[in-house]
Amino acid sequence: MGGGARAAYQVGVLSGIYEILDNEGQSDFCSPFHIICGSSAGAINAASLACHAHEPRLGIDKLSQLWSSLETGMVYHADAARLLHTGFRWLAMLAAGWFMPDLRNRQPRSLLNNEPLGKLLCRALNFEQLKHNLSNGKLDALAITATAYNTGEHLTFYQSDVTTIKPWQRSLRQAVPCSIGVDHLLASSSIPFVFPAQAMLIRGKTEWCGDGSMRQLAPISPAIHLGAEKVFVIGTGYKDDTHPEERKIDPNYPTLAQIGGHALSNIFLDSLSMDIERMEVINTLLAQLPANGLKSQSLRPVSIFSITPSQSLDKLALEHFNHIPAAARSLFRVLGVSSRSRPGAGGALISYLLFEASFTQELIRLGRADSFSRINEVKAFFLETSE
Repeated sequence: MGGGARAAYQVGVLSGIYEILDNEGQSDFCSPFHIICGSSAGAINAASLACHAHEPRLGIDKLSQLWSSLETGMVYHADAARLLHTGFRWLAMLAAGWFMPDLRNRQPRSLLNNEPLGKLLCRALNFEQLKHNLSNGKLDALAITATAYNTGEHLTFYQSDVTTIKPWQRSLRQAVPCSIGVDHLLASSSIPFVFPAQAMLIRGKTEWCGDGSMRQLAPISPAIHLGAEKVFVIGTGYKDDTHPEERKIDPNYPTLAQIGGHALSNIFLDSLSMDIERMEVINTLLAQLPANGLKSQSLRPVSIFSITPSQSLDKLALEHFNHIPAAARSLFRVLGVSSRSRPGAGGALISYLLFEASFTQELIRLGRADSFSRINEVKAFFLETSE
């Protein structure tokens, strides 16, 4: 799943999973994942896993090193000059755009510029190796999701050498076979309003694509369409980030940071929990059918196992807020983010954009701890899969 900087948590979970399954450090350890699907920042993790499917332990170590050494400037431009330039362009467009059409045509495309992220991904990922992994059977499929702003469709870009996998189409959802590259990852991780959309050529037509979590009504469906019978999901949302204990009789008007944080949580987190609940209901219904009753049906039972953070990432983010570059920190303070350690101070928003090593390292440690806290469940799920 997506979640901006929260995706570092996923790397910690995977690191723990690999260590549990390969505690002796065997050189011939094989990745337990034959199909890998990712959305938004999770798409970057998914692509990295796929590119290293032939050497999973080394791959997860490299991914951990990447997230552990992140700085904000490696993901988006955070210097004062660029932020002021973008701010003045937004201000000019809002103040004078109504009577100056030329100014509207030069309107800024996003709050932040994630050009550095594209360069980072070009250095970090080997897509030629991805092709080899697919052709050698180390991996069956990689799927990256995005949202088409032009049509409103949810797109699943997938790459596979398995001939039985065919493109699918559902209401407002379609699959697009392709050779996945950096442009697909940038499109999938383009948080609305925050990062710019990416132009993608789809069946001969240009589509402007943004974050894959925006219209991801069924996050688990791409894995099922690609043939998965068991699905492991790593979420980035704490079980209760609503903080009901903080409600007041007379609360202040919510800041832009609070509103933005809830909007992003709705995009990244809520659809996953609903999809898991839907899967469990379908599995329960299918279990009531006789053993041969499913042969003529397209439905099949799919077991699912998920790991999500055991504590609030909003609160953790606020503890590391002062590590953000000064210019970006000033921008976020204007939006209502504060380093005060209370949920209402913009922690939700900043948790998606705090690409600093102090925060990502803590998320990785938390992910590893959460994996080891469920070691028996991990072994039961994955070892049964490999039988």
